[in-house]
Amino acid sequence: MHRTRPAQIGTFVKTGAPQLIEVLGSTALDFVVIDAEHAPFDRGMLDLMVMGGHAARIPVFIRIPEMNPAVILSCLDIGAAGLLVPHVDSAEQAREVVAMARYRGGRRGYSGGPRCARYASLSMAQALHQGDQAQIICQIESAQAVAQAQAIAEVPDVAGLFVGRADLALAMGLDDARAPAVLQATQAVLQAATRADKLAGMHVGGTPEREQFMHQGANWFVVASDQTLLRQAVQAIAGAGPKDRSAAA
Repeated sequence: MHRTRPAQIGTFVKTGAPQLIEVLGSTALDFVVIDAEHAPFDRGMLDLMVMGGHAARIPVFIRIPEMNPAVILSCLDIGAAGLLVPHVDSAEQAREVVAMARYRGGRRGYSGGPRCARYASLSMAQALHQGDQAQIICQIESAQAVAQAQAIAEVPDVAGLFVGRADLALAMGLDDARAPAVLQATQAVLQAATRADKLAGMHVGGTPEREQFMHQGANWFVVASDQTLLRQAVQAIAGAGPKDRSAAA
């Protein structure tokens, strides 16, 4: 039997500036997600961003660019609280990702030196335990993944499912993330995660969408992004429409 999970709210961060993480850490957000899939983050900047999260005491997830053992190892070694893994289409792929991310029962390489092991201040047993707490959230972005959502959710150590509505729409031949077929698939994924007692996650544009999908079982929300939130706040001050800057070009 599944239990009701309290909603957690975060946002995507697409700008390489650790100060942003410090600022967001001073708010009521539960977590942030560094978008290394669609924004230009190298390994050094990811390290600084996660360092900012540790300093501000806000969990930092990383949306990785690919399912690659070296990428997963690096992101977890620098101390990410978890990974958002794009384009997981099957339970087999989910098991592979989990194996790459886990020491015990998996294939993650060990070093006592990185941030995740507190720079060799933990014993090996403590570091293994700490490292294996990282949350692995599988992003569902295709019709195949929707059909496999229940099996993916039930893979041990998969912490949750995350609906990628934009890519899901594209996979369906659509250009609207709110098309009825996409919304129906979204609800099916949220229900699969709920039945498995896992996080049911999705990206939403703002509070109205968050409230809508919360009633459908979603409980892990990535709301907008740092860029969108900054633009919305500035537009609220400066006026309704974008300024014509053609004369200054």
